[in-house]
Amino acid sequence: FQPSSGNIINAELEKHVRLLHQAVGNAKADDKYIVFGTGVTQLLNGLVIALSPNDIDVQPAKVVAAVPYYPVFRKQTKFFRFTGYEWKGNASDYVNTASPQNIIELVTSPNNPEGRFHHSIINGSLAIHDHVYYWPHYTPIAQPADEDIMLFSMSKFTGHSGSRFGWALIKDVKVYDKVMEYMTENTEGTSHDTQLRTLKLIKEILLQMKTKRETTADINQFGYQTLSKRWAELTKLVASSDRFSLQNLSPQYCNYFGKVRDPSPSFGWLKCEWEQDTDCEALLRSAQIKTQSGVLFEADSRYTRLSLIKTDDDFDQMMEKLKPLVHAQRSI
Repeated sequence: FQPSSGNIINAELEKHVRLLHQAVGNAKADDKYIVFGTGVTQLLNGLVIALSPNDIDVQPAKVVAAVPYYPVFRKQTKFFRFTGYEWKGNASDYVNTASPQNIIELVTSPNNPEGRFHHSIINGSLAIHDHVYYWPHYTPIAQPADEDIMLFSMSKFTGHSGSRFGWALIKDVKVYDKVMEYMTENTEGTSHDTQLRTLKLIKEILLQMKTKRETTADINQFGYQTLSKRWAELTKLVASSDRFSLQNLSPQYCNYFGKVRDPSPSFGWLKCEWEQDTDCEALLRSAQIKTQSGVLFEADSRYTRLSLIKTDDDFDQMMEKLKPLVHAQRSI
């Protein structure tokens, strides 16, 4: 196992990442450069720096994301406080800006938390497309993503979040060179052990996709069956009263499965509908259900994010704890 590209990227793993996207059909990778990172969070910071003006005499780039957005976008941008950029919040506030070229727009599609497809809403912005949930087990694969900058990770594809491995597909060689420089100076690349483990995982996944495509040996089929079943159970329970509501997701055609398929999101974007339930996260916490408040996503406190990515035992316990809240009588 010998890394290439200045001792950072293994050529065999790079080849298999391209083969993976080709087999799944979720991204056009053949005309892109690939950079590996210690998870997408590291790559995200490197990309924001690469797209920012590194000049004290130039106005800093504005980093924005449409609400609701992944909280790490805000936290990380503020934490590193690089002079070339500044966090500016909701992308909707800059739709009609006169200088879109000075805006770095973070676009997550399917979006975290509610699983809907999102696109850049600021024409002419420098967009970074986070596609970590664009896999068949989470969402229909309508067509290969083909933006200039795209992010993916093993954390969301296989669940190996502890391995901390992500990759960026980058079209512009100048951006690629800057991100590679950042990765070299920041951590001298990604762990060789992690790259080797990822290569072995992808090889096995590709083999199962080829030989056992329509069985649960294919991780995409297994993940889809598991999450679609959980989503059906959750939506049925929530619909049995008027206390809560969930995001509306419709069946869509998926090129990977070759058929119309039911929704299978990674999260439920739960809203508390009763007037007295102003803090949905606190309400669920009182029933020993751990969620993430909508406030973290710059949304209303009546929303909270309910994860469906968990063990069967954890999911069953969550459903049992949720039932009394759903069936409770409204206080007068």
